[in-house]
Amino acid sequence: MITILIWLIILGLILFLFRNTIKENFFTDKTKNYTIDDRYNAAKREREKEIDHLLSKMGKNGIEDLSEKDRKRLDELSQK
Repeated sequence: MITILIWLIILGLILFLFRNTIKENFFTDKTKNYTIDDRYNAAKREREKEIDHLLSKMGKNGIEDLSEKDRKRLDELSQK
């Protein structure tokens, strides 16, 4: 009985700590872009997220940390 309670507490703690990840993966936000501005802003946010991801990937060593594909994608995104 006590072991079940301990496992439930551990499971609850794990779910609490990873609640944002679980929310993003299983309960996706299905907002609709009703206007041209909404679509533009959504695309802009996606580009910014991808740029941020690539820049964070660079880390301490700079652009040498990126693969050739990532470098090309970063160049494409920076042109827009």
